[in-house]
Amino acid sequence: MKVLVVGPGGREHAIVRALLADPYVSEVHAAPGNAGIAQVVPVHSINASDPEAVTALARELGSDLVVVGPEAPLAAGVADALAEAGIPVFGPSRAAAQLEASKAFAKQVMAEANVPTAMARVAATPDEAADALDTFGAPYVVKDDGLAAGKGVVVTSDRDEALAHAQACFDAGGTVVIEEFLDGPEVSLFVLSDGRHVVPLAPAQDFKRIFDNDEGPNTGGMGAYSPLEWAPANLVDDVIARVAQPTVDEMASRGTPFVGVLYCGLALTSRGLRVIEFNARFGDPETQAVLARLKTPLGGLLLAAAKGELDAMEQLKWDARTAVAVVVASENYPDTPRTGDPILGLVEAEAIEGVHVLHAGTAMEANEIVSAGGRVLAVVALGENLAQARELAYQGVDAIDLEGSQHRGDIALKAERGDIVVPAGSAGADIEEDLA
Repeated sequence: MKVLVVGPGGREHAIVRALLADPYVSEVHAAPGNAGIAQVVPVHSINASDPEAVTALARELGSDLVVVGPEAPLAAGVADALAEAGIPVFGPSRAAAQLEASKAFAKQVMAEANVPTAMARVAATPDEAADALDTFGAPYVVKDDGLAAGKGVVVTSDRDEALAHAQACFDAGGTVVIEEFLDGPEVSLFVLSDGRHVVPLAPAQDFKRIFDNDEGPNTGGMGAYSPLEWAPANLVDDVIARVAQPTVDEMASRGTPFVGVLYCGLALTSRGLRVIEFNARFGDPETQAVLARLKTPLGGLLLAAAKGELDAMEQLKWDARTAVAVVVASENYPDTPRTGDPILGLVEAEAIEGVHVLHAGTAMEANEIVSAGGRVLAVVALGENLAQARELAYQGVDAIDLEGSQHRGDIALKAERGDIVVPAGSAGADIEEDLA
């Protein structure tokens, strides 16, 4: 099987790496890829959000499957063009991708499907925003109603800051979704869908804030780990029954079946399971941690989803070890990141047993790998337990030299210490007993 992976980031590098381990995959290409991906598969310099260009490349390569990684190509209709050309594609149509492209649309779908989520209001004016903020109270949650690369959310106790974020969105011609704040630990769950059936992957937890102790502005994600030993035993079944399957059923009933991966961002609150957000693709950096543990061949799994055959798949197999991913970001990320600096120590990092490095914002200049974005690398480690995985991941981070770079030092630290508390009743009965 020949597979084309569309996208330039760390998520796509993780997908490429998993596909190369699939004995049924004979050839992998990437477009446009990055410096790390280019070291392992052929890359093609095209605009990933151009449906005609992607379709033409897939035809030229004789691709049996195209995997669309980022949100922008999905919103641009790349999957639609591939499907119309008769090329199997893993990734939702433009209409189905509205689950991520519009927070307001996602709220409508969740309401119709009776999916538990935060109470919310859509605001298009400063007065509407102020009224919604006063209704829900602090902490204030303000989300851009559109694609924002994971950085369009402000959570703050400062009303003026919340209003300023809303105003900036209005000034750009957009609207915002203002929600009640959800307490409790957060969980990420990827659910594969063929439009009718769903198959869950392993839960993960990511870290959105730029600094330790969840301080500073939101980013696209500074690290992740999987599995979650502290999570309720029935969590995945609960999410499938109450969130993923009802959402996929609702999308099908609308005539816009969802084919691809539904990212369920969840909060385990004192009032029960709640959806924070949906994404219409693999999330970054959770993908790096989750796929590091997946033993079931990825190519066949994604092709089954693309062809509507997930119901025939056997139960997924997982590495029993723990995976931790730590993001190395450029100086001044998430504002205007510094780029163009050489990255040293990559070979030394990957020489550590159990460690591999996935590239996100990298490029090749004069035969040298340099930084080319905000989130530059994800250092991923597999360990026998969380403590060992964290130790190995940070050994890998320490081996890398990128001037001005930054990373969080507390990825998965609370879980290692046993400091994560799941509110009673958040995901079924006997949770406290399960955690004891």
